[in-house]
Amino acid sequence: MKRGGTFGHIVIVLMAASAPSAMAQDSALQLGKAGYFEAPGANVLVFNNWYDGLFADSKISGVEIIQQDRRIATNGDVRLSPTPGQWDAIGQMVERKVDAQSGAITATLEYPDHDFRYIIRAVPQGGDLLLTVELPRALPAALVGKAGLNLEFLPSAYFRNSYFVDGRAGAFPLYPAGAMERTAERNPASGRSDGPGAEPLPMAQGSDFVLAPSDAARRVRVRSETPIALYDGRNQAQNGWFVLRSLLPAGKTGVVLRWTLSPSSVPGWVRQPSIGHSQLGYAPAQQKIATIEIDPADKRREQAQLLRVEASGAEVPVLSAVPDEAGDYLRYRYLRFDFSAIRQPGLYRLSYGDTKTETFRIAQDIFADAWHPTLDVYFPVAMDHMMVNEAYRVWHGESHRDDARQAPVNHEHLDLYAQGPTTDTRFKPGEHIPGLNIGGWYDAGDYDIRTQTQYGVVRSMVRSWEAFGLARDTTSVDDATRRVEIHVPDGKPDLLQQIRHGTLQLVAQFDAVGHALNGIVEPDVAQYTHLGDAVTKTDGKIYDPSLKPYEVEGDRSGTPDDRWAFTNKSSALNYGSIAALAAASRALKTLDPALSTKALDIATRVWAEEQTHPPHVFRHGNTTGGPLEAEQFAAAVELLKTTRDARYARQIETMWPALTKFFGFEAALAAEALPFMPASYRAKMEPLVRQWAEQSEAMVAGNPYRVPISEGGWAGNEGVIDYGLTAYALHKAFPELVKSDAVFRSIDYLLGNHPGSNISFVSGVGSRSKEVAYGTNRADFSFIAGGVVPGALIIKPDFPENHEEWPFFWGQNEYVISAAARFIELANAAHDLAGADGSR
Repeated sequence: MKRGGTFGHIVIVLMAASAPSAMAQDSALQLGKAGYFEAPGANVLVFNNWYDGLFADSKISGVEIIQQDRRIATNGDVRLSPTPGQWDAIGQMVERKVDAQSGAITATLEYPDHDFRYIIRAVPQGGDLLLTVELPRALPAALVGKAGLNLEFLPSAYFRNSYFVDGRAGAFPLYPAGAMERTAERNPASGRSDGPGAEPLPMAQGSDFVLAPSDAARRVRVRSETPIALYDGRNQAQNGWFVLRSLLPAGKTGVVLRWTLSPSSVPGWVRQPSIGHSQLGYAPAQQKIATIEIDPADKRREQAQLLRVEASGAEVPVLSAVPDEAGDYLRYRYLRFDFSAIRQPGLYRLSYGDTKTETFRIAQDIFADAWHPTLDVYFPVAMDHMMVNEAYRVWHGESHRDDARQAPVNHEHLDLYAQGPTTDTRFKPGEHIPGLNIGGWYDAGDYDIRTQTQYGVVRSMVRSWEAFGLARDTTSVDDATRRVEIHVPDGKPDLLQQIRHGTLQLVAQFDAVGHALNGIVEPDVAQYTHLGDAVTKTDGKIYDPSLKPYEVEGDRSGTPDDRWAFTNKSSALNYGSIAALAAASRALKTLDPALSTKALDIATRVWAEEQTHPPHVFRHGNTTGGPLEAEQFAAAVELLKTTRDARYARQIETMWPALTKFFGFEAALAAEALPFMPASYRAKMEPLVRQWAEQSEAMVAGNPYRVPISEGGWAGNEGVIDYGLTAYALHKAFPELVKSDAVFRSIDYLLGNHPGSNISFVSGVGSRSKEVAYGTNRADFSFIAGGVVPGALIIKPDFPENHEEWPFFWGQNEYVISAAARFIELANAAHDLAGADGSR
């Protein structure tokens, strides 16, 4: 980053016109204590959030508008293209200041590659925001015709809606069908690796735009003396937004551009209450808490009721009370309605004032089948290297038959993979590595095989198999034909077949290169952005550089579309992988004895090899394993459980002092070793368990849901699941020290008792669940049953958000296989604790 010298400056001043009437004064934007501008039903954030460091544009930054509890606009900033994508250049934050006395917010940013710095300053005056762009130095020549003031609007907020431009009416298209122009360069966000570039042309141009004029929740007016253009970014990429944009003029300094931005405030507007509860329901004996989320301005205290729904349709009140105050959290106020005393099985719903929930059950077996969609549908759909069919529907063909090529050295990939200065294999960069086109799952909403996730899923599944004996069989897996049939039993436990599928990939890596891979991933942006059937992402033919592009001879082609294998040695990955192989060897003894034996042979051999040299510590992103000590501890525990060999017990004892530093993360695993360790091990563990119980209770006391809620750039459902599973493991091992209620709080949170809404974050589980998610079918605005999304993302400083109508927020809506596997564990843990007679 360049420092010193002279930078061009942009000063965007957000000011407001005077407001003489009482109603205008009620609608005036004011700088609130939380550091953003507030008016009834409307907020404007100014760089309270910053762009994601991995993908520059995560649609959470710049000037943002929240109206009637919905974030409808973002990325108000100077950008270098009309419809920027997630890899387009973005200004870098230098400094943000909030002046409480003057009511101003100032953000200083820069494009260092262009020697160009700018300042965005926001000062409210009345209900309008005057956005002024100031250039102390003329726009750099390289940015003329490129740099402009953009403000992006969420497409799903404007579907089936209209706009005015200079008094002329227009309609927002439901599906992109705008005009494009051919360009010399291809935009990286376009998802194409071949052919010419193309950029969208404006849908409309003028000086006065009113968006959604008949809808106060979405109505925004933008005026300027400089022409404003409206673009549809979805013509460039499915995750694009509607964009208002004015170009910055060339050769001018001082105030060169002025926008008047008018969000819609509604005096007296109060958000409707949200009744947080489990959309699935409750076991009779568990604690049952409805968390009612209300607007702080809502002074009413209504009756909360539990209604029993009869077959006749009648709704009979069985419990009524004014809910207890539960304090403030984020931007809301909370009330608690405890209906734990109601144990009678049946169909129920909750009400608070005029607000009613969907129906849910109280039943002894409420958790017994909650995990079925995850195992029956989500995991089969995620199976790589297989054709997956469901009745009339083909989910995908046999994908990635051409896996994989050796990644190039000294290369940093766009998705947290990197190859160092050597390959650490016998293969040259670009050379085909045979044997990797087997097993494994699509990691998340994309298609890569991240080894660290793969081995975590295998171990989670083995825990479910060993703890709960899940012998369910509804899926046919034919490895000979590489075909999977959903809803077709084949006489084999589905969970074991999934364990086998993940194990095959881990074994293949050791067979191919002698150690665990970092992962296998698409080589470029064009493939990375692929949506649709994964079988069409590559041609399924092994790349042969002697052939011309698209030329095919037998099983080889001249098209270099094969995925890359990142292969640097990492002892952490080796330990994590052999932990999974040791665990899988126990589970697969009957289903596949040969694979079981081979998995254990690799695990014991690689463990022994790792003890003969200093650890390989190649690190990059989140693809090279967890902390070395934690991964080694996992390998020692799983090998001990499988072999009962005393050397692994000795290693656990040796590692114990280091483990205490991160006990909270490994407490459940430490508990797994208890039956195989001497009594002294339990004695050393007990004070740490006691400390965990005390610290975890203090940690979750800060929010009304009493679970750990992440406030990072990726929402925190996996942390909530881990909290529940840790509590379960410690409760089973130390019932006198750790209560079981955290398990139920965790699963209730996942299934609807959370901030922002009450939707279940597990697709297809509960009366109202995620039906629009960031899966491989996200372009269809659809879902995959049993998938688990990250959940409620905290838009800083205080806005919990999960968009059900827009799938492309990966931090809120992206399915990940690790969360799905651990949800199977959590649902069965809750079922176990509910007990056959409801007494536990």
